[in-house]
Amino acid sequence: MKILALDTSTEYCSVALWQDGAVNERSELVGQKHSEMLMAMLDALLKESDVRINQLDAIAFGKGPGSFTGVRIACGVAQGLALGADLSVVGVCTLEALAQASGHDKVIAALDARMGEIYLAAYEKNMGDWEAVSEPCLCEAKDSPKVSGEEWFGAGSGYAMQEAALQLHYGQQLSGVDAQAVPQASAIAQIAAIEFTKGNVVDAALALPLYLRNKVALKTSEREAVRAAVAR
Repeated sequence: MKILALDTSTEYCSVALWQDGAVNERSELVGQKHSEMLMAMLDALLKESDVRINQLDAIAFGKGPGSFTGVRIACGVAQGLALGADLSVVGVCTLEALAQASGHDKVIAALDARMGEIYLAAYEKNMGDWEAVSEPCLCEAKDSPKVSGEEWFGAGSGYAMQEAALQLHYGQQLSGVDAQAVPQASAIAQIAAIEFTKGNVVDAALALPLYLRNKVALKTSEREAVRAAVAR
């Protein structure tokens, strides 16, 4: 089984190819240049792995939450590639991807959402699958959902921006924190492989981003960025 994964939800641009359990990944800090870098990275990864698009089983993408423009780019490119090759799509929550990459079984994932808010969700691994103890939400750190028990691990940029408030909120429940963690395509590919085997895929036309803040209108620059990425 071969799954191509991509994520552009943060300032990083990452792509990964999952082949029967082995993952090959490329990741770069690109700022706001996802539309310029993504397709070249995907092309290089596939050539390096000697895999063609029509040999894939599915395409996975980080569906958010995250940067509005970045999430739209990822969704648009995944749709475009999947439609062209008649492939199914798997959308993976970026907060779950943080949990997957953390190396821990109980994770409170938080991403900076700007404007003093964070995107947050709590996950616990059960029989190899992630279960949402607290579903993804948009909130202020002080209003973060409560969790029970201890030995929770904190991951994501939300801790870098709201460290004091989150530490005060969760206290001794946190066993450690990685505030530098970002969603990566390798973790998205690993989750997508499990979802694919369960049949949890959608038609490319039905793939949607996960927005937690009400913003539905695209700026001109955002529309151009999405079109440029898909065109490449």
